[in-house]
Amino acid sequence: MNRLAKIVQSATPSRRIQFRRNKYGKSGAREFLRDLVAMANADVDGSRYIIVGAGFDSSGHKQLDGVGRDDFAGKPSYLALAGEFIEPAVRLRYESVIIDDTRVGVYEIGDCQDRPYMMRKDFSETLRRGDAYIRAGDRAVKMNRRQLQTLFEKKFRESVSGDSIEIGFPGEIIHKDMRVPVCDLSQLPSEAAATNIRQFMEVKSRMNAAGGNTMVARLTHARLFGTDSPYEDRSPEELAEEMHQIRRQYQDQDEHYLFDQHGQSLQFVIYNQGDEPVRDASLTLVMPNHEAFYVANRLPKRMEDGGFVERIPSEQADYPSVTLSDDKVRVSANLGDVPAGEIVEVFTRPLIICAGKDLAGRRIGIQFALDASNLRAPARSKLRLLL
Repeated sequence: MNRLAKIVQSATPSRRIQFRRNKYGKSGAREFLRDLVAMANADVDGSRYIIVGAGFDSSGHKQLDGVGRDDFAGKPSYLALAGEFIEPAVRLRYESVIIDDTRVGVYEIGDCQDRPYMMRKDFSETLRRGDAYIRAGDRAVKMNRRQLQTLFEKKFRESVSGDSIEIGFPGEIIHKDMRVPVCDLSQLPSEAAATNIRQFMEVKSRMNAAGGNTMVARLTHARLFGTDSPYEDRSPEELAEEMHQIRRQYQDQDEHYLFDQHGQSLQFVIYNQGDEPVRDASLTLVMPNHEAFYVANRLPKRMEDGGFVERIPSEQADYPSVTLSDDKVRVSANLGDVPAGEIVEVFTRPLIICAGKDLAGRRIGIQFALDASNLRAPARSKLRLLL
C-alpha cells in the first residue's frame, strides 16, 4: 500500500486534511480554488491533502464513495487553475489510489511556507483578486483584514533580508571576479574540416576553369584528407551542402574540443550571513550569448574507444539547467534550504564554458537572482568573467 493510500485509510479531518465526498466536476472550479487557498493558509507544517470521494457519515464512520478514472483528466485542468489563479505559487499534484476496490482522488499540497496565499486575479464575481481563505471547522471562510495583517507581520518577522546573502566564486574568500583562459576556435574540428573543404573547392574550381586538370585536384585532396576519398568525386553543389552540414556532422567532436579539452568549470557559492535559514531557495543566472563564448547546455558525450557515448542519465541530471537563446544564456538551479552561517555550492556538477581568443581582454557580466520563500525580496548580485 502506498503512502497516500495509508493517509486516506488512517486520516480524519483536520487542519491538514480535508475530505470531500463528491468530485469537484466542471462546475466546481470555484470551490476547488477556494478550498485550495484555505488549505495552503493552514497554520501547519508539511504537506496538506484534499481527499475526494471519501467522507464520514453521521456516526463518524468513514465512507468511500469513489471517483471515476477520468474525473480529473478533462477540462478544466485543476493543476493549471491553481497555477493561473493562486499566488504565491502552490506546489500541487493529483493522484488516485485504490482502497477496497474503490478509487479515491488525493490532491497533495506541498509545504506552504509563503503564507498568505490568495487569488492572483478575478475568477468570478464571488471569487475576486486578493481574496484569501482559511479553514474554520469543515468550511473555508474568507480571511478578514486583521487575519491578513497578522500573517503579513509574521511573514516579515520570519523573513530574511537579501542583504545578508552573498553570492560569488569559491575560494578562501568569496570572489566577485574570475579569470577564464581562452582557446583557439579556429582549431575546432568542424572549422578545420570546413577550411580543408573550402581549399579543395577553390582548387577544383580553378582547375575546372583552366580546362580540368584533375591530377592537381587529386594531389590537393590527398594532402588535405589523406588516403581517404570523401570529397574527390563530389560536385560543387554537393560540397556546398557538405559545408552547410559541417557543424552538425562534427557536433560531438566540437563539444569534446570545447568542453572536455578546453572547457572551464564554473561553480558558485552562496553564503547565508543571516540568523535564519533561507528556505526553498532557487537561483537564476543570466549572461550574454556570443559567437565566441560557449556554454554547455548538457554534458558532452564521453570519448571511448575512438568514438563518443552518451552520459548516463544520473550524470546528466546533476548538470545545471541551461537555456540558450539568441542573445542570452539562462542557468537555473534549485537549492533547497540554505542554512544560516554556512557556505553552500550552487551546482551539484559545475557549469562548463569555453571562450575563444577573440574575446581575450574582454569582460562578461553574470547577473544573479536568488529567490526563496522567506526572502523579503530576491537577492541580486553581479559577477564578472575576466577573459
